[in-house]
Amino acid sequence: MGAYSVTSLFVSFLVFFSASSESNDGTLRVGLKKLKLDPTNRLATRFGSKQEKAFRSSLKEFRSNDKNAGDADIVALKNYLDAQYYGEIAIGKRAAIHYGSGSISGFFSYDAVTVGDLVVKNQEFIEATSEPGLTFLVAKFDGLLGLGFQEISVGNATPVWYAYNMLKQGLIKKPVFSFWLNRDTKSEEGGELIFGGVDPKHFKGEHTYVPVSRRGYWQFDMGEVLIAGKSTGYCGNGCTAIADSGTSLLAGPTAVIAMINKAIGASGVVSQQCKTVVDQYGQTILDLLLAKAQPKHICSKIGLCTFDGTHGVSMGIESVVDKENTKSSSGLRDAGCAPCEMAVVWIQSQLMQNMTQKRIVNNINDICERMPSPNGESAVDCSQLSKMPTVSFTIGGKVFDLSPEEYVLKIGEGPVAQCISGFTALDLPPPRGPLWILGDVFMGRYHTVFDFGNEQVGFAEAA
Repeated sequence: MGAYSVTSLFVSFLVFFSASSESNDGTLRVGLKKLKLDPTNRLATRFGSKQEKAFRSSLKEFRSNDKNAGDADIVALKNYLDAQYYGEIAIGKRAAIHYGSGSISGFFSYDAVTVGDLVVKNQEFIEATSEPGLTFLVAKFDGLLGLGFQEISVGNATPVWYAYNMLKQGLIKKPVFSFWLNRDTKSEEGGELIFGGVDPKHFKGEHTYVPVSRRGYWQFDMGEVLIAGKSTGYCGNGCTAIADSGTSLLAGPTAVIAMINKAIGASGVVSQQCKTVVDQYGQTILDLLLAKAQPKHICSKIGLCTFDGTHGVSMGIESVVDKENTKSSSGLRDAGCAPCEMAVVWIQSQLMQNMTQKRIVNNINDICERMPSPNGESAVDCSQLSKMPTVSFTIGGKVFDLSPEEYVLKIGEGPVAQCISGFTALDLPPPRGPLWILGDVFMGRYHTVFDFGNEQVGFAEAA
């Protein structure tokens, strides 16, 4: 019996690791390398004749009327000269991933996945057949190795690091993985990703652990954000954060990012729209705050934000658990919402520092100069690093500091050097947001442990 299937060759991602070693304590340390295969294609025709459709219809009717058919599966066959009988089957499930800087699509497959010296058998993954955009053309990687929870995996696929895969197959002893990112630009060593535990040589002191507040991303509750030791007032009632090695910078709500950029002297794009908002509504915002109005309700109260008590959407992280939320919130962000929210946070912080109303009104336009540029980056003066303040985040009751040398990305040396703020804006609506993403800027300073067994995230000073 012949069989028909539609098959295509594709851009294949082989994940290899270099400088890997397996120790007796059940851990594996690895470094990523890439190997890209050129794509080729095979084309196959599909059936679609009226005769076949009619035949399929009669088979369905037969199956529904025949009591003996039961749960049997019927495949329609075609007859070629009484010599060949063939039918149609399908191989593979369609799959697509959308993320911050692009997307891929393809189909699901199962195979052995090599991670350093370990081989994870029967691992489900997506073979990419389409990679729109420039991400994979300019990046130093060929694919994505998801390290989040299964709750946000496409098709509910089991991540390679899950205990059910690595641990069940006896490849590691503990359901833990940890990151050490080497921020020394003079060193060729990029860092280590260790599955099964941690390396004491990569951190100092003890880790501060916080429980995962919501499975999906490695999400946890975070306390106040500080600039030069002073509260911004934004996270007084707590904020939500995730630790993510796939995010290069440190992302947070526009309102606070603008405050940080102002404090460090970062220059973004002069926003005339922002100035229009603060010129027209600045005094109103100040009066409402003095009248003890709820800060999160002010922008909706004066008609600049559509949602009451939420934050607007400029970009976001979409996952399978967010679909309904993003559907209801997409397109509802008004143009003046972000500048209004930013003004509320800034004015509130000035009042907390006992600034006079006159000084607040006179200086409010200055905050618009610090709005992040459209691509999320803001430039700083490399010669002013020593004068910039420390920016801190409170996690698990402990304050984690970032110095200017740690939150500013320096490109090049000497007079041609360029410096970029490590803080970028991200406005995500509830219930997922507002959200902070502690990316490589933070994880480079603090060794990070992802403890799946105890569902917690830990941070310690990196060595």
